[in-house]
Amino acid sequence: ARVLTPEEQAAADAAAAAADETDGGTMVVTGYAASLESAIAVKRSSDQVLESVSAEDIGRLPDASIGEAIARLPGITSQRINGRSSGISIRGLGPDFSQTLLNGREQTSTGDNRAVEFDQYPSEVVSRVDVFKTPSASLVGQGLVGTIDIRTQRPLELNERILAVGARINYADIGALNAGSKDIGYRLNATYVDQFADDTIGLALAASYVDEPYQLQEFNAWGYAGAGTAADPRLIGGSKSFVTSTQLKRYGVNGTLQWQPEPEWTVTIDGFYSNFDDDQTKRGIELPLAFGGFFGTTGNPADFTVQDGFATSGIFRTVEGVVRNDIFQRQADLYSFGFNTKYEGDDGWNAFIDFGYSRTNRNETSIESYSGTGYDRLVGANDTISFVSGPTGTVFNPTLDYSDPALIRLTDPLGWGGSRVQAGYFNNRIIEDELKQYRAEVSREFDSGFVRSIQFGLNYTDRDKQLTPDEYFVGLAGGARIAPIPSQYLLRPTNLNYLGLGPVVSYDPRDLIADGVLVLDRNTSLDIPAKAFKIREDLMTAYLQVNFEHEFGGGTLTGNIGVQAINTDQESRGLVFAEVTPGAGRVATSLALGANYWDVLPSLNVTVRLDSDTVIRFGASRQIQRPRLDDLRIAIGYGVDTNVANNPFGRPEPFISGGGGNPLLRPYRANGLDFNVEQYFGTGGVIALQSFYK
Repeated sequence: ARVLTPEEQAAADAAAAAADETDGGTMVVTGYAASLESAIAVKRSSDQVLESVSAEDIGRLPDASIGEAIARLPGITSQRINGRSSGISIRGLGPDFSQTLLNGREQTSTGDNRAVEFDQYPSEVVSRVDVFKTPSASLVGQGLVGTIDIRTQRPLELNERILAVGARINYADIGALNAGSKDIGYRLNATYVDQFADDTIGLALAASYVDEPYQLQEFNAWGYAGAGTAADPRLIGGSKSFVTSTQLKRYGVNGTLQWQPEPEWTVTIDGFYSNFDDDQTKRGIELPLAFGGFFGTTGNPADFTVQDGFATSGIFRTVEGVVRNDIFQRQADLYSFGFNTKYEGDDGWNAFIDFGYSRTNRNETSIESYSGTGYDRLVGANDTISFVSGPTGTVFNPTLDYSDPALIRLTDPLGWGGSRVQAGYFNNRIIEDELKQYRAEVSREFDSGFVRSIQFGLNYTDRDKQLTPDEYFVGLAGGARIAPIPSQYLLRPTNLNYLGLGPVVSYDPRDLIADGVLVLDRNTSLDIPAKAFKIREDLMTAYLQVNFEHEFGGGTLTGNIGVQAINTDQESRGLVFAEVTPGAGRVATSLALGANYWDVLPSLNVTVRLDSDTVIRFGASRQIQRPRLDDLRIAIGYGVDTNVANNPFGRPEPFISGGGGNPLLRPYRANGLDFNVEQYFGTGGVIALQSFYK
């Protein structure tokens, strides 16, 4: 063989190096394609019926919020509140029938009940969201129709240092509708992940700040009168429509520290904090129309145009509208902490101990403020309003100028307060929610045989939640019935042209309350403490799960079978308002009452994975969802109704009537069956037929 010259040898070496680089190169997939591939991989490898959405990159879910990202999954929808995806429905049942976890741990909620509101969690701190549609015995905290598990980044699962920052600007294209509102907002986020000490220590930090406006033009009818015939057409009963401006400010931070002193042993500590401030202004006019006869509204059938039993246009006279300047503000702090130590031995024995803590403090304040042309009904200047109703709502044509501060004054325009001059209402709902969760599990893996592993675990959850209502009537200083709006508080009028109503007088009632123009008078009605509740729940869960795997010609059979046994000890504390003697009035008595019961929940998940990339799944399980917390309140009011004509049993005698909560309630319970056929196409696509029965 000929000896190569130095130049030829150098060229050959370069070609070989290039070939090696080409053969050993790595293709990096990013963006939505990476998110899709990751989500499909999670779905494909799961033994349960599961949907998943993964981050496109560090600090970036495919959508602006967790709720919107989850809503792109099949069988799952989100409910938008004030323009944001907040509540999640799975398989057509609302948020009260599902459960939400953070890194596998139950969480407190900013709402009155168990349902988590997803706009509390910044999407930028989330790496993946899994939605389990079928349960397994080892899935603790499962819901009746599904379980949503929000996962944050684990630094030791990555092998490199990562620093990611992001910014986004939002613009409301319908403008800043209310005075003091904004039409431009922004989001900022940053994520840092690193490993230290020969990759035995990992740190992940993520922070997000949101300052975003949401602008809405609402149409809201009281309802529709009439039977829907030509002689008695459907006719708009009233309008309670508002221009709503919301400013959301939310700060969220998440941190995870992992330590792996030995390959078999990992310690993980993570924490999450969210500060949430949702400030909303609602301004508009409330109009009593077809349902406003008591308030003096009149309408002549000859003035109405009727098509197919529906009044498409007409005129209402002597209408006394109520100009509304309302405030709704929700402030919440959510704290979450977790500790996990896990052992994975090389002899097949595994174990972990986990502790979770979650707490939410929330103040939800709503202020209604009324103004109009005069105090009480049939007193002030009234309006003649023509209307046109269609598929998108109703448009009005008034004769009064509702932006004239000489005409519109602070008062109780329709006499809603009765003998009291009620110029508004102040309501503050104070929520405190605390949850502690303790869990331990031991598992054994097997190298051969049908049984792949066995898991046994215990979980204890302690939750305390209480609601304290604090309510006041809003009146005028000095006991006045009507008062002008001081000029220094007047703001730019709010435009209701989309309803045809023109501009309306605008002000911030918080300023008037702070300076004593409007005054608060506590509502001492017994109906207020009857809304309160203090609930304690202690749950002890024991579970046993067997995971199996078997290869056969053309595919593999995998799955799990297991059972959960849950002991529930629930207690409700509050007041009972009883009228023992007719006419003597109700007397408040403090009481505690509860229940203790067991639920046994078997579950089976079977998956057949064919070599043709077809996956067939079957699931059968017993499922529960614990009652709404406000339904468990002990507060109840009852008395003796001496009007024998109201007796629901038709007997000519007085009877006891009342209402409230029930601290003895049991969970919703269901038997569920699932059957899925999924066809995968490489790593980037899947077609699935899903069916279920409950």
